[in-house]
Amino acid sequence: MMRALILGGTADASSLAAEVARARIDAVYSYAGRTHVPADQPLPTRIGGFGGVSGLAGYIRDERITHVIDATHPFAAEMSRNALEACADTGTPLLALERAPWGSMSGDNWIEVADISAAAAALPEAPANVFLAIGRQHIAPFAMKPQHAYTLRFVDPPDAALPFAADVIVSRGPFTLHSELEMLRAREIAWIVARNSGGDGARAKVDAARMLGLPVVMISRPTLPERRRVESVAEVMQWLGHSTRLGA
Repeated sequence: MMRALILGGTADASSLAAEVARARIDAVYSYAGRTHVPADQPLPTRIGGFGGVSGLAGYIRDERITHVIDATHPFAAEMSRNALEACADTGTPLLALERAPWGSMSGDNWIEVADISAAAAALPEAPANVFLAIGRQHIAPFAMKPQHAYTLRFVDPPDAALPFAADVIVSRGPFTLHSELEMLRAREIAWIVARNSGGDGARAKVDAARMLGLPVVMISRPTLPERRRVESVAEVMQWLGHSTRLGA
């Protein structure tokens, strides 16, 4: 009997969960637990970490998981590496649902950097209004440049003191081009720091930056070991031996 584990937390993972539920595939959806109120899913849901590679491998064995789909955020590198090792240890097929990264277009002003620390270093020395679109787990390095007026946007209100003064927007995406343009203009944002997440749900800020001629410090994705990957829910369903009925 098939029993799938979806390592989720992205819009793509939610789309996959909906299709898996429609196909009546026995599956579990797993959240890392970083969001206080995660979006409801049409599948049995677990929240929290597994306890590293050994914990995930034990869960796969105990729950008799036959297929694992890694649909985590492209920057959730530790979870993706753990999944790869745990599936190798247990002999469980693994497929990554990974959206393609964004590519720069004519009119973009990107400063591409390797990681968060390099992104902080790339900001100017002169004070500026900066929008950090990088999530609450990764803001500490920007304390090295406290002269900037930072705007942060989180799904949940911060549950601890921030490492620097900042204006926090609490809102859940996806965001439209119109709303992003309004926000950037209203706050007189001069710089944007973003991770190259790819996909459509978070792209509006990048398109808005192009329209406004703003520089974007774009953080490249972490390097992961080679693994089988696809870019669409339909391809995952084919791998599971089912056809899709997206939009039905």
